[in-house]
Amino acid sequence: MPLYEYECKSCEKTVEILVRTANEPVACPECGNRKIEKVFSVTAAPSLKSGRSSLPMASEGPGCGAPRCCGGGCQI
Repeated sequence: MPLYEYECKSCEKTVEILVRTANEPVACPECGNRKIEKVFSVTAAPSLKSGRSSLPMASEGPGCGAPRCCGGGCQI
């Protein structure tokens, strides 16, 4: 059962929803609206050789200003 990230078009919340089947109707758990859009999300894996993550953290650089900005990881 995959866990997908969705953005609600009504309340603008980003939520994770466990989807059991591909044709299962999904709705925003915050407001109940069915106008939600699947968003691209990436998993981060820490680098084991240096003891810290190889991905930049939010405090390590300026963000692009997007609502879901992680602080520079997208290289925009």
